[in-house]
Amino acid sequence: MNFKDIGRNIFKKRSLDELIATSKSSELKKTLNVFDLIIIGIGAVVGTGIFAIIGAAITGNAESVGAGHAIVISMILAAVACVVPALCYSEIASMVPVAGSAYTYTYATMGEFMAWMVGWILMLEYAIGNITVASAWSGYFMQFLKGFKGCLPDFILNIPIWLRYDYRAIYSMCDKYGWDIHDKVPFLFDKIPVAVNLPAVIIVVVLTLLLIKGVKESTRVASIMVGVNMFMILSFIIIGSHYVKPENWTPFLPTEPMQGILMGTFTIFFAYIGFDAISTAAEETEKPQRDLPVAILGTLVICTILYICVALVLTGIVPIDMIDITAPLAHAMSFVGKDWFAGLISIGALCALTTVLLVYQLGTTRILYAISRDRFLPRSWRAIHKKFRTPHIMTLISGFAVIVCGLFMDLKISADLCNYGTFTSFVIICLAVLILRRTNPDNNRPFKVPFCPVVPLLGILICLVLIFFSLNTLKTSSSYFVIWLVVGVLIYIFYGYNQKRIGEKKRS
Repeated sequence: MNFKDIGRNIFKKRSLDELIATSKSSELKKTLNVFDLIIIGIGAVVGTGIFAIIGAAITGNAESVGAGHAIVISMILAAVACVVPALCYSEIASMVPVAGSAYTYTYATMGEFMAWMVGWILMLEYAIGNITVASAWSGYFMQFLKGFKGCLPDFILNIPIWLRYDYRAIYSMCDKYGWDIHDKVPFLFDKIPVAVNLPAVIIVVVLTLLLIKGVKESTRVASIMVGVNMFMILSFIIIGSHYVKPENWTPFLPTEPMQGILMGTFTIFFAYIGFDAISTAAEETEKPQRDLPVAILGTLVICTILYICVALVLTGIVPIDMIDITAPLAHAMSFVGKDWFAGLISIGALCALTTVLLVYQLGTTRILYAISRDRFLPRSWRAIHKKFRTPHIMTLISGFAVIVCGLFMDLKISADLCNYGTFTSFVIICLAVLILRRTNPDNNRPFKVPFCPVVPLLGILICLVLIFFSLNTLKTSSSYFVIWLVVGVLIYIFYGYNQKRIGEKKRS
């Protein structure tokens, strides 16, 4: 094959009519309504931000300063950075209600190579992000078990650290406290460390099996957990507001205002990712043209209001230098003498993080399903379960990948990688709207982005600023992001491209 054929193939697009026809003939079962979609959205967004990330965004870390009390500004900027892509997602999702999210939309606008790369990048947003959430879930679960001291056996309450942390985390703890790593972790043949975050593995396995049974059944479980989660968050806002001291909000700006606010925005952005998971369930939605835009925008509005209220109460209760990074809300309630409510918050956190895990796993499998259907991955992976009508093989593979990667990936780096993937996919979505407005101006658009092209261009600018700013600050994760992109290119060159051509020959 000559270079001319290669050039033509990598830019080959799928028409909107073909994508819509694919959606109508989908093997997936259409069971979701607008309420289910909003539950998926809130379940994906409200959880990590409030129960896991907000503390780090306020206080910062070794590589960057935190936003301090100005975390409210960071949250507003993160919400603005999400609003524009959300509008763009709404327009395209209502036009092309097909599984695959940004991957599918890119295929229709920029060709197969860019579509594959966007699909590969989306794995950072869902599969890699799931690792961070699973670790946070494990931490809250162990805290929750400690409340049953005297009722549960000691070997459950105090399991060895090599059964509740990954090796990198244990190594850092040993370095910090001067422990001997060989006293904390068993080694095979004196060379291979054995460390498994057992609670994280168990919850991933349980949710993987639940998703195999059916997406409707999964959203029923999620709706219960979201209900508990919302009750806990609203209770924290109401009870905590009585203990707010306005003097705790001064000084409002951090010592390095620009860097602190922008890095706070980048960090807290991890809390917002997942609302686009709504679009990954398009083929399982009863009325996608109407319900997808409502669910995407509704989720963003509800979650932004909750985040701002929680941030104001948290920073008003606890001085900045005393905010706990791992469990900020529970610590805040203990700080004002409400230990009983701190225990309840752990239950809310478990429900919230379980829902996030469920939605991320759903997004991962549906994107991989779309990629496999286009033959960039083995076609056997997209097999549909005869009884449950779900992509069971793909669901098992994604669950296994999360478990394996969680054994050796640094959790902070996985969160940063997740952000890079999300920002990149948001840029692509904004570009896709601009391209479709030019190439398909007459197509039916049940929802339209207002003030186009100004709004999509603004979204591209905001995301690129945050990407380039963080690239100069987060050296380790930015290097890994580049490596991830290179690996994606190599997979396409040595596998995906040839498999795609084989599939085209079979169809012809």
